[in-house]
Amino acid sequence: MPKEVHAELDRKMHSTIEALKHDLSGLRTGRAAPALLERINVDYYGAQTPLQQLALISVADARQLVVKPHDKSIAGQIANLISKSNLGVQAVHEADQVRVSIPSLNEERRKEMVKLAGKKTEEHKVALRNVRRDANDQLKKLEKDGGLSKDDLKREEDQVQKVTDKFIAEADKLRAAKEVEILQV
Repeated sequence: MPKEVHAELDRKMHSTIEALKHDLSGLRTGRAAPALLERINVDYYGAQTPLQQLALISVADARQLVVKPHDKSIAGQIANLISKSNLGVQAVHEADQVRVSIPSLNEERRKEMVKLAGKKTEEHKVALRNVRRDANDQLKKLEKDGGLSKDDLKREEDQVQKVTDKFIAEADKLRAAKEVEILQV
């Protein structure tokens, strides 16, 4: 039974780290990256559809993205949505595509992005700690039901803590890498 608890713990912690990677990839760094537009949803025939399902997003150069919608008639709508988003980018509708210009970040905006990266990381670290708490609760229930001795419970809890520490260190490493990327001029 403890092996099942550990397997579940590992799976949930891996998914939390993947969610953190996804959240950090959406932060603007001053360089063009298709991940920047991942959270944009377009009203397409009455359904909110993610932009990456409706268009090909490519990097034209270090400061410009090109969005080529599969349905050319929605290019203007896409340009408006991108311009109105709080991403701080400028989108221009050109014939059947949209050019997205990414201005360089000023120092104040870079510092805000670093704070936001720290905040997102801390939210995911709290989620990791919640997973740890749930695993420990399951182990305590096993001990209460007679499936584990007190010594085994202590060993298993120590193992859960080691796994948690490993994933929290991974989250800190991801945050540090993103900060370096944001602060790079």
